[in-house]
Amino acid sequence: MSRMVKKAGAFEIVNHWMLAGSCLVLALSGFAFVFHLDGVAALFGGFPPMRAWHNISGVVFAVSLFLTVFSYLPVSLSFSADDMKWLSMGGGYLSRNKKELPPQDKLNTGQKLYYLVLLGMGAVMSASGFTIWLLGNKGLVLLSYFAHNLFFVFFMVAIPVHIYLGTFANPGTLRIMLSGKVPLDWARRRYGKWVSRMGLG
Repeated sequence: MSRMVKKAGAFEIVNHWMLAGSCLVLALSGFAFVFHLDGVAALFGGFPPMRAWHNISGVVFAVSLFLTVFSYLPVSLSFSADDMKWLSMGGGYLSRNKKELPPQDKLNTGQKLYYLVLLGMGAVMSASGFTIWLLGNKGLVLLSYFAHNLFFVFFMVAIPVHIYLGTFANPGTLRIMLSGKVPLDWARRRYGKWVSRMGLG
């Protein structure tokens, strides 16, 4: 049996679930506000308490999103010929032989791009949300509502895709955000560049 190696630390795991949890509350309450869903609002104790939950979750989301910068931004901004080759092969999803994929770092090319998009969308969502909540400028608030609702739609597409790719499409990936550890052979096949850089063998 392949020895286990640490792919993610406690800080990264806890922050990931804080981000995921706050995102879930924001999505659920956001849907309820947009479509005036009394049944969902009742879960929070009504619309006024749900607004408070939404705002607090927005703060948690913004802080957690900022903290991801220390874990993912440097590697996400690092692109090489291997990344271009990975893209040309569709990450192996367009090829039956995934062994041909170039070695990847801590994040593969798709994860890098996903993170950068998520970071950008999340920053706009946070900024527009705080503007709606805290500022009284009518024109600015209307613009913020537009941006907030627009990127909300993008999030509702991006998050399920992320969940699918992190579970069913890539078996074994979820354990990174549960225990932080993965088999060395598994990591070597998927994140060979990272394994070499960390001196894991």
